[in-house]
Amino acid sequence: MSINVINTKKAPAAIGPYSQAIGAGGFLFLSGQIPIDPATGDIVPGRIEEQTKQVFKNILGILDEAGLSVSDVVKTTIFLWDIKDFNTVNLLYEGFFASPFPARSCVAVSALPKGSLIEIEIIAKT
Repeated sequence: MSINVINTKKAPAAIGPYSQAIGAGGFLFLSGQIPIDPATGDIVPGRIEEQTKQVFKNILGILDEAGLSVSDVVKTTIFLWDIKDFNTVNLLYEGFFASPFPARSCVAVSALPKGSLIEIEIIAKT
């Protein structure tokens, strides 16, 4: 099976030894995206709303580079620093994705890279 590495300046560069996304077996696997502004390399200021919107922008940048769209996403995993943000993220998520919504998991974690409040990884069909 061949793999396709996706790398774009429309999303933040990897902050470790990983790829932004890998295409393999008819799917695109996006590494978890945190709310880094690709232009500055910094976490966007603000609360969960601003950070979630930046994560969605980063995801869109990678999907666009791969020639895909939000409608190709089949699975998401959301990592929240505070589970109390669950309802707020749900509202933003509902505005980003359309029905039928992707399958999803959401978990609270004790910390995220660079002190971010949210991280989202996705799987899309190619």
